[in-house]
Amino acid sequence: MHAAVIVFPGSNCDRDLAVAFARAGAKVSMVWHKDTALPEGVDIVAVPGGFSYGDYLRCGAIAANSPICRAVVAHAGRGGYVLGICNGFQILTETGLLPGALLRNAGLKYICKPVALTVATADSAFTRAYRPGSTITVPIAHHDGNYFADTDTLDRLEGADRVAFRYVDNPNGSLRDIAGILSENRRVLGMMPHPERMAEPAHGGSDGAAMFTGLMDVLAPA
Repeated sequence: MHAAVIVFPGSNCDRDLAVAFARAGAKVSMVWHKDTALPEGVDIVAVPGGFSYGDYLRCGAIAANSPICRAVVAHAGRGGYVLGICNGFQILTETGLLPGALLRNAGLKYICKPVALTVATADSAFTRAYRPGSTITVPIAHHDGNYFADTDTLDRLEGADRVAFRYVDNPNGSLRDIAGILSENRRVLGMMPHPERMAEPAHGGSDGAAMFTGLMDVLAPA
């Protein structure tokens, strides 16, 4: 499996993502935001957390218009896999690869802590290694993680089993406790919590590791 991790000015979780993929056995390429093409043979593009362009304008809005994001959208259009975490989720909504928007947290404060998530579906490459309905612990670190979409969009997401994760104790006001969603073809995942920050025992837990090993099983089967 070849994973490309995008790096923007202000990214701060790009190395964490690269390490999580590498620990799962993937080849990893770091890709600068001004590049116009992805490396040859990329299976999955990872858009990391952080504060791209200082979160000016709207979180992810400037990054979504960077040269590399055109290649990311084209990769997804060809059926390629894309993972967006935290700021990466915000960027994916700004590109239109995922519906909805991430608004200011309901409490109007930055939140950084481990949270409990329910695995809402195992029907994706990202969640296949989890048992549906199980609870995992993954950290969050965001100021604008409040997922919002209109009622029709929320109903479509739930009706098509495209909610990947839900908060057990909603920390930010996200509608219907949504912590992560899938695209229509289930090959794009956006989520606010950080599985890469809970991917080895030294992190205090390893509940996030299954996401990366599950992807490895699908994209680089033995």
